[in-house]
Parts: sequence; structure tokens; C-alpha cells
Amino acid sequence: MWQRFLQAHGTWHFFGFGYFSVIEKASGRYLGMTGFQDAMRDIEPSLVGSLEAGWVFASHAHGRGIALEASRAAFDWARDVHPGRRVTAIIAPENAASIRIARRLGLEAGPDVRYHDSIVTLFEAWLGEADAKGSSDVESAR
Repeated sequence: MWQRFLQAHGTWHFFGFGYFSVIEKASGRYLGMTGFQDAMRDIEPSLVGSLEAGWVFASHAHGRGIALEASRAAFDWARDVHPGRRVTAIIAPENAASIRIARRLGLEAGPDVRYHDSIVTLFEAWLGEADAKGSSDVESAR
């Protein structure tokens, strides 16, 4: 846990972005996290320099729309602080729930690529691009 704490702090310090913890107000219970990283993955096409979006939530938070709501808030924050930046995500093709979230956030599916002996789908968008189009779910949810 100490290593994860230091890693999370370093991401914010060096890149100006990172992950947000999601806590249920009523109970104070930890639900998960969402946000961005630059993991400098050895993958083609390269994700280096992008805000690589990610989210992970406890099973007791699944099916309640919390991951989408929290991730929309993270994207809103990123749009304000890092306008024009490329956002990416890699998601296993069988992870239907995360694919739905990515699409609702305005990320478009790109190629399937190999990463660590697995096939993942690369999703991508540009912060501010959806605003200009005026057609993104992210904008209509505001």
C-alpha cells in the first residue's frame, strides 16, 4: 500500500493528474477510484503523453452508475485543467461494463492491440473535441 500511495502522489506531482478516490458520502465507505495516468506502457500505438483513463470499483459499487458518474466528473476536471489533451484507455474486449463507460465518456474504440500477451481494445478521444461537436454524452449530462 505504501508503494501505491507514493506512486499516486508522484503521478500528481510530476504529471499534474492522477486518480481520484470515490467515497460514499452517506457511509464513508470506499467505492473505488477513477482518473488518469501515464503508465508509459510498451504498446503500439503508443499511449505515452496521453491521459490514460482508468477506473476500478469495488463489487458493492457495481451496477449503481457510480463509476460513470465519478468518471464523468474526472473528465470534466481534465477538460478544464488539460484542454486539448489526448485521452486513451485500454480495455479487454470481454469487459462490457467498462466498454459501455468508455463510450458514454466519449471515447471511441480503435484497434485491438496486443499488450502483455493479451488482446485489448484501444479507446481514444481528445479533451475539448466533444465540446466542439456538441454531441457527447459527457456534455449532455452536465
